[in-house]
Amino acid sequence: MNTPNKLTMFRILCIPFFIVLAVYDFFSFDTYADWLSRSLAAVLFLAASITDFLDGHLARKHNLVTDFGKFMDPLADKFLVLGAMFSLCVSQYAFRYNDLFVYDFCIPSDVLRRIFFWGAVVVLFRELAVTSMRLVVAKSGVVVAANMLGKIKTNTQIVCVCVALLEPVVLPFCRGWLTFVSVVVMGIFTVWSGLHYILSYWKYLDPKK
Repeated sequence: MNTPNKLTMFRILCIPFFIVLAVYDFFSFDTYADWLSRSLAAVLFLAASITDFLDGHLARKHNLVTDFGKFMDPLADKFLVLGAMFSLCVSQYAFRYNDLFVYDFCIPSDVLRRIFFWGAVVVLFRELAVTSMRLVVAKSGVVVAANMLGKIKTNTQIVCVCVALLEPVVLPFCRGWLTFVSVVVMGIFTVWSGLHYILSYWKYLDPKK
């Protein structure tokens, strides 16, 4: 268990604690005073996300790449993002803050929750498609390397989750629109990066074999 692998395991251990904080409001003494739960969930999610960048960087820099890391690192990434997005979809307090506002052009909570849910579905389908493609392409001895689109996709997903958690606390006057925009941008880059991977390696998906 070298340092990169320990960081990966730390990320995996953070996931259940984050999900619990994202779904349940343990610290609220008022119906809408959920800022502490939101903030703690966001901090834990950001800490876990940072390890995603650190473990890969350290593994490559110090030649600490292992088979364990190759397996667990991408798995931890998918567990973290998908766990975060679907936990917010069933959260007791996520998107609830919209009910407080009587301003015009405020996105209703139930509408924003549905939009976020479909964003999570897009992420799930993309990951299943790309992972399946990687398995098939690997049989041809080809390694599907990460590219810039994939990194941008990951960053937009992290931003999307953080915005959904923190907008009511940091920028409540945005009335849900910041979360809406982050979901749309995340969805665009998720689909774009997935199509790019599939089209780039389509030649290895021989329907005759």
